[in-house]
Amino acid sequence: MSLARIRWSKRMTEEIRNAEMGSSAAATVTSAKSRSLWPTVLRWILTSTDRIIASEKRLLSLVKTPYVQENVNIGSGPPGSKVRWFGSKSNDQRFINTFTFDSKEGSPTLVMVHGYGASQGFFFRNFDALANRFRVIAIDQLGWGGSSRPDFKCKNTEETEAWFIDSFEEWRKAKNLSNFILLGHSFGGYVAAKYALKHPEHVQHLILVGPAGVQSESTMPESLVQFRATWKGAILNHLWESNFTPQKIIRGLGPCGPNAVRRYTSTRFGTYSVGNVLTEEESSLLTDYVYHTFVAKASGELCLKYIFSLGAFARMPLLHSAAEWKVPTTFIYGYQDWMNYEGAIEARKQMKVPCEIIRVPQGGHYVFIDNPNGFHSAVLYACRRFLSLDPDAESLPEGLSSA
Repeated sequence: MSLARIRWSKRMTEEIRNAEMGSSAAATVTSAKSRSLWPTVLRWILTSTDRIIASEKRLLSLVKTPYVQENVNIGSGPPGSKVRWFGSKSNDQRFINTFTFDSKEGSPTLVMVHGYGASQGFFFRNFDALANRFRVIAIDQLGWGGSSRPDFKCKNTEETEAWFIDSFEEWRKAKNLSNFILLGHSFGGYVAAKYALKHPEHVQHLILVGPAGVQSESTMPESLVQFRATWKGAILNHLWESNFTPQKIIRGLGPCGPNAVRRYTSTRFGTYSVGNVLTEEESSLLTDYVYHTFVAKASGELCLKYIFSLGAFARMPLLHSAAEWKVPTTFIYGYQDWMNYEGAIEARKQMKVPCEIIRVPQGGHYVFIDNPNGFHSAVLYACRRFLSLDPDAESLPEGLSSA
């Protein structure tokens, strides 16, 4: 067993011991009020906001570029609305966890938005390279990572989209940002595109990395249609429509959760390129970070069934509004990305603004982790007109391909 893994295991053992002591004390106080049918061991949730931030700092210790972390106040609800972030019972002010990296004066601003089940720390392999050319700002969306986690009370797709779009707009106002490049990954790409549709005046360029929600159920492959018709598919679809999220599984595993997350990170990230496999230190720190963000209070994760149907097909797909886009757009996909880039091809046919599609080799859905160098080349090429590069360059950097 590696030294890094031993240290990580010791740290988790200490947290389990501390949690057990805390659980015992709490049980003494509350046993007269209520009893749970679940064994105490399955009710151990070894996290807190402080632990999320601590794990985040440990992961970002891998980044050499200095940064400033701040909690940006976005208020208690959308301006003009009579509800507090769509039904939250609290009047508490809400905050967006924000990281701004040092950059050269005059650098264009690049705002990075993570995907579903992720947080801004997932870009840890990219901050140094991108901060050399951009003023990089990375956020945790409302209800994710180290940001506030209000009660999620949205009841339909429109409310759910507004939860993310309006909270992002309040964050933008608080930061006094305009004319920025907006990059979103997966579900973050869906949110970024929807935001740019509503507020195109603030976005110079849109970069969608393996975006979810481009296509609708009508494009579902026959194999998935057949699977959904089976009893297994029916059960899985029922769980999906019941908003049974992956995070609930990890919470239910109690002290076994960290081991499950470790297996997930070791098989999901950096596996498409021999030269970019996660180091033991990266794997350990990322696992720790993912675990704490997964088992924290459920909030933003509950958007899943309202935005997508089973198979991650959007209920209000981006393709249906492609003709309305007003912001030049670049799609970036890893060669092995399970998101279908053909949806971007169909969107481009309808778009009235410049659009290009770049594919990066040796990369899956998390191409920015799998092949960071190829990903950086794609981002720089997409933003060439903002970076004193040849804006008319037609040839892609070596290794990349267009679709």
